[in-house]
Amino acid sequence: MQITLQLPEDIAQGLAARWKDLPRAALESLALEAYRSHALTAAELRRLLGFETPMQVDAFLKEHEIYDYTAADFEQDRETLRQLRMREAQS
Repeated sequence: MQITLQLPEDIAQGLAARWKDLPRAALESLALEAYRSHALTAAELRRLLGFETPMQVDAFLKEHEIYDYTAADFEQDRETLRQLRMREAQS
């Protein structure tokens, strides 16, 4: 599907001056919002933006300050820390 945006010329010029590849910037903005709202998965984001590896997706999300750190991730990290502290105490 191809999507066309109508922008006032002065706004388009201002945006193009800030972002050299305005169509790519628009695509990335759409992709980021779709990912944030859970309309896209990481795999779909990767495909949409043409990234070759999951690490590129991770770097892209980090660059835009989007982190997928769930409560379950926190609990797992907390348990790992607890186990490490127990090992240190036994040494």
